[in-house]
Amino acid sequence: MSETFHLKLSKKDLVFSAAHFITFCGNVCERLHGHNYGVEVELSGTLDENYYLVDFIALRGYLDKIVTSLDHYMLLPTQHPKILVHKKEDEVEVTFEEKRWLFPADNCRLLPIENTTAELLASYVGNELWNAFSINERKALTRCSVGIDENNGQWGFWEKKPSLQDTPTS
Repeated sequence: MSETFHLKLSKKDLVFSAAHFITFCGNVCERLHGHNYGVEVELSGTLDENYYLVDFIALRGYLDKIVTSLDHYMLLPTQHPKILVHKKEDEVEVTFEEKRWLFPADNCRLLPIENTTAELLASYVGNELWNAFSINERKALTRCSVGIDENNGQWGFWEKKPSLQDTPTS
């Protein structure tokens, strides 16, 4: 009989405040605005030699680093087909059709995603978290889920169910 264990990390201090805008319906662009985003993580898998999935202290450390890297920045997608992001020396110029914004470069986080939706922000955080795990931590995990709450109950989720090729053997 095989057993699977689950853990959830959802703490009040797993938050970041950031500005963004999204596009939808092909040509509609929201106004620039911000959120106090909440983050939660759920993991599933088998227990390690210490009888846990991942050490909560290590998990909080990984997430704190990721959350801090997004806190109080303008979040900009670099993979959107119509939002064009051009980083210059000390500024970032962003255009969408006739709209144009200019931001101080040190106030921006350029993210390798298509749009700054809650779902894709969850994907970004999830992939950053997955990459922070050690090889041994990844080996034990059968599921990693990240949720981003953008507005007190409006959640976007990302989930990874690693396959054998996702988990290095050495």
